[in-house]
Amino acid sequence: MSASEAVHSETYEKLVALLDERGAAYRVIEHAAEGGTEAVSRLRGHSPAQAAKCIVVMVKLGKKEKRYVLAVVSGDKRVDLGAIKGLLGGSYAGFASQDVAERLSQCVSGTILPFSFDPELELIVDPALLEHPEFFFNAARLDRSLALSTSDYLKVAEPRVESIAVG
Repeated sequence: MSASEAVHSETYEKLVALLDERGAAYRVIEHAAEGGTEAVSRLRGHSPAQAAKCIVVMVKLGKKEKRYVLAVVSGDKRVDLGAIKGLLGGSYAGFASQDVAERLSQCVSGTILPFSFDPELELIVDPALLEHPEFFFNAARLDRSLALSTSDYLKVAEPRVESIAVG
């Protein structure tokens, strides 16, 4: 196992321990390695609208000040960078570089969790994802997903809920 894989395995273990500790209702789904929302939704047998698409966004607040947001939207939507920029009062919003996204999320791209374990990463979730009784996401691995109760997610993750999706 590479050092990178070890970190991501730790992230998965940390998530499962947190969900177990808090009594959250979830199911583990093993599947072929896949990071694309449409393809993995087919493998898991649900609509892309029930998939959490998790994107790390960088928002510039000033010349030398930045904030990072873990934007979580339904798999059939896109992240609205303008909405996130407006929520934080920023001058610019864009996708974080892959290395920054992976460092802050402690996951490789395609497996980013809808949870933040880093104080630098603010968690904001679009309300459309929360309309379903459960939703699905890759769990820090391309070959393993979780189906998680939405109400338990809200209790455990305590995300900021804002309209941040388009499409």
